[in-house]
Amino acid sequence: MTKSIFVNLPVADLPRSKAFYEALGFDNNPQFTDDTAACMVWSENICVMLLTHAKWRSFTSRPLPAAGSSEVMLAITCESKRAVDLMNDAAAKAGGTADVNPIQDLGFMYNRNLADPDGHVWEALWMDPMAIPPQ
Repeated sequence: MTKSIFVNLPVADLPRSKAFYEALGFDNNPQFTDDTAACMVWSENICVMLLTHAKWRSFTSRPLPAAGSSEVMLAITCESKRAVDLMNDAAAKAGGTADVNPIQDLGFMYNRNLADPDGHVWEALWMDPMAIPPQ
């Protein structure tokens, strides 16, 4: 079996969250989507499971994160600096928040952070491994 990651996120409004992730370029996998969850595919091995609060509670008894808290920042790669910018623009237009942290441009790496409508933070980044300064 190929190694994969499924990131599970609790969301308050499943249709709104599904539309947000589609606006960022994620594809919906209807095989794992119903009225309690949506499987959003970033790549062949990376999926985000959007779970209603009720569905989330069926997985854990731990409390939902408090609004405005930060539990994790998920980093995903983009094909170019322009793609990073476009993702942040799409986030702002789709009900999220762009640039929740300062933009970083190190020359060989460029990233901007965004938050989805539920406050989950993502780092969209582009990197040129050939341009990384020697250590």
